[in-house]
Amino acid sequence: METLQFKTLIIVSNRQRFRRPGETKNHAVEKSTRKITTTKMIPRRLLLHSFGFIPVLLNVPLIAEALEMNEPEVIRTQKLDSGVRIQDIIDGEGKEAREGDLVEVNYVCRRSNGYFVHSTVDQFSGESSPVILPLNEKEIIKGLKEVIIGMKAGGKRRALIPPSVGYVNENLGPIPDEFGPRRSLLSHVKEPLIFEVQLLKVL
Repeated sequence: METLQFKTLIIVSNRQRFRRPGETKNHAVEKSTRKITTTKMIPRRLLLHSFGFIPVLLNVPLIAEALEMNEPEVIRTQKLDSGVRIQDIIDGEGKEAREGDLVEVNYVCRRSNGYFVHSTVDQFSGESSPVILPLNEKEIIKGLKEVIIGMKAGGKRRALIPPSVGYVNENLGPIPDEFGPRRSLLSHVKEPLIFEVQLLKVL
């Protein structure tokens, strides 16, 4: 177990000491008090626990497990020939999206390790800014088009999109207008991306 060094200052006072002949009272008091510096080895875990850090540092996996438990149940899964893996979370009941349609969607994009990249839904306020996408490969990444086609309005899907059918062209959507989010997204185009898509409308 890793330990940290702590220097402890101990004041030892001898109240029973008598003055020697010719020695002043102040001098006797000064000499009767000795400062002893000792070095103690304190276990790192015990030290962190005393400051309340242990619950935060050691329970990160437990927090992650709790979050996973709150995720919606997956209705069905499928793998397409392109390598796209799709999980249906909610079956919509509205109009079905087809090739060439215009659709309005909200989405969250993450890296395959779960790290956030971009979303049309604000993570703090919950406000959404849906985007309108044409379902054709000249304007939208092929993988996302394959995910949306066949969905019905009100439906929700999660998909893992490999880079071969992802952002092979920087002009393909969806892509954020803001410089920071745009740069963040484009820095990960060579790796698989996870999209969670909610189909709001088929226009």
